[in-house]
Amino acid sequence: MNELHGILERIAEIDEQLCRPETQRSPSAIRTLSSERSCLVRIRGAIESLSSLKTLIAELEEAAEGDDAELAEMARGELPEAMSRRAVLEDKLKRMLLPRDENEGRNVIVEIRGGTGGEEAALFAADVFRMYSAYASRNGWRVEVLGSRPSEKGGFKEIAFSLSGEGVYGRMKYEAGVHRVQRVPETEAQGRIHTSACTVAVLPEAEEVEIDIRPEDMKVDVYRSTGPGGQSVNTTDSAVRITHIPSGLVVTCQDEKSQHKNKTKAMKVLASRLLAMMQEEAESERASTRRSMVGSGDRSAKIRTYNFPQSRVTDHRIHLTVHNLEQVMAGDLDAIIDALTTYEQDRLMAERASGGHHPA
Repeated sequence: MNELHGILERIAEIDEQLCRPETQRSPSAIRTLSSERSCLVRIRGAIESLSSLKTLIAELEEAAEGDDAELAEMARGELPEAMSRRAVLEDKLKRMLLPRDENEGRNVIVEIRGGTGGEEAALFAADVFRMYSAYASRNGWRVEVLGSRPSEKGGFKEIAFSLSGEGVYGRMKYEAGVHRVQRVPETEAQGRIHTSACTVAVLPEAEEVEIDIRPEDMKVDVYRSTGPGGQSVNTTDSAVRITHIPSGLVVTCQDEKSQHKNKTKAMKVLASRLLAMMQEEAESERASTRRSMVGSGDRSAKIRTYNFPQSRVTDHRIHLTVHNLEQVMAGDLDAIIDALTTYEQDRLMAERASGGHHPA
């Protein structure tokens, strides 16, 4: 019950913080605190349900040993189901009490780049973008394209977009890495199956106050935006390229007709990339590393294969294969992401049980 007392105290603290004028002026603070509060309320509900169930089990055990034969038989019949429900609830609560990822309450910026495979890779990158857009729609998340480089045949050489809403980072963090596709490309006349790939980066969105980007550390170039094949699509110098000199990061944006809007979007991507770099550096300095974490964000790691001829999707990190490729490409990703979440929780629980340290 000490755990419940602590949770109730923290919920009261959050409620008080949410009422403060300075919090009301900060959408990011409201989002972070509200996300933590929602998590704590779910934990409170699980603790209360488990407490009620334990009381019921104690009453059933007492009745099972009592003098009333009919009541004792009834209690013995109900006990197995109650014990089973307790085991499920205890497991659920253990998972809920695992350390929260520091980025849990954040929105994300996703960058998809066509990799091996030329035009077919660009077409697949567009398919992956549509898959995530459909998944966002299922979850009630907002999608905003921040920048893109279209290919000749309607794909994307690269595209960056933000996802905003409840629980975005917690679900999307597992999607970073190399996504491989096996299918007959539209460009293939002989009907041969080709393998191509795209890379996905999932960046926690930086808040304005977190990353201080000094004007003198940036080189900003403006130029005329171009479309596939290099043809001009704009008659003014509205496209923006920002080079962050200390890190060497380069961000371009040309989707908007306004130079100001393009610069704002490019700065949003740059800030999130810098935040990701800072977090990666901090992570690498920790003595205990998350060696087997399925959502490590490594762009070079092949995480998933989409085999169109066999309607098969395989996640290589957890050796999971599903045979519903059409539904997955239409945004039905929950089964895969749920399995990845469970795998990671199991690893953390095993680490805790063995006395291993998990970096918060």
